Amino acid sequence: MSYDSDNVFAKILRGDLPAHKVYEDADTFAFMDIMPRCQGHTLIIPKAPARNLLDASEAQLAACMKTAQKVAVAAKQAFAADGITLLQSNGAAAGQVVFHLHFHVMPRWDGVALGKPASQMEKPELLAANAERIRRAMG
Repeated sequence: MSYDSDNVFAKILRGDLPAHKVYEDADTFAFMDIMPRCQGHTLIIPKAPARNLLDASEAQLAACMKTAQKVAVAAKQAFAADGITLLQSNGAAAGQVVFHLHFHVMPRWDGVALGKPASQMEKPELLAANAERIRRAMG
């Protein structure tokens, strides 16, 4: 399948839809998931089009991993998490819903289960506050 330039993440990158930005560089964009599975749930995407891991370039993957690590370290600190889950799905059968390559960075705490995927919209003011916490932890 070809890349759909009208997917929600492409619209965010173009500025057609809002997002609570956590981090941005020349190649990647990190922002809060609007239906988080946990506090601090952040998405990392490449700025260049790629449907998923299977058609992304090595450069896109390297840039995303660099940003994912940066965000994960900051999110772990910002939310006093016990660990981090990094999740990435490829294709509808694997649970991919938005067909623009993305990585989920999710802070985790011992004994606390993740919420269900795409189940509840979070309040914008909480997303903004969580993004600010992560940005502050990045320094």
